[in-house]
Amino acid sequence: MTDHSEGLNRAATGTDAATDVDWDTQAASFDDEPDHGLRDPDVRRAWARRLTAWLPERPCDVLDLGCGTGSLSLLAAEQGHRVTGVDGSTAMVALARAKLAGRDAVFLVGDAAAPPVGEQRFDVVLVRHVLWALPDPGRALRHWRGLLRPGGRLVLVEGVWGTVSPAGIPADDLTALLAPLTGDVRLERLSQETALWGKEVDDERYAVVAVLE
Repeated sequence: MTDHSEGLNRAATGTDAATDVDWDTQAASFDDEPDHGLRDPDVRRAWARRLTAWLPERPCDVLDLGCGTGSLSLLAAEQGHRVTGVDGSTAMVALARAKLAGRDAVFLVGDAAAPPVGEQRFDVVLVRHVLWALPDPGRALRHWRGLLRPGGRLVLVEGVWGTVSPAGIPADDLTALLAPLTGDVRLERLSQETALWGKEVDDERYAVVAVLE
């Protein structure tokens, strides 16, 4: 899933800066970041373990929003899930399609906040480092909830990056937005999970798994 946080500077309550970035030009080097390309075996295994814990055990339909080059989509497909990925960058989507060629996966160019999936419904909406960059996170969450089948779940990986001009969405803010929308909300702190990032980090990184009643 696309980590659109690198190199950006948007305060948690400020205006959107991600729309000013040309992600098509970023696509060729995007996977160079350890947690983007998941090329290091230890980083890859760490994310695979997390997905195993976050996604249902049975094969299900996963909507990966802001999928980037499809690295998390590939892990989900390898675990037997059917994946639909959406990203606003044509170049990112092309790389994702190549990465998952022959897999049970479809990739679409579109807005992560309002993905072009029609009336299709999913068991999981998976979003990594995208919600923070949207101009109206609450509205996006309400829309994503409507894309889930009964008993479905939102799996959201987010954080706050930087200290001088922090960019991101704090965990407490996200759980507050989710409270009226879902039943069970589970927060997992990830800052100390060095293997996920391929390096030590000192900022706030976390995941929220929210299951519909």
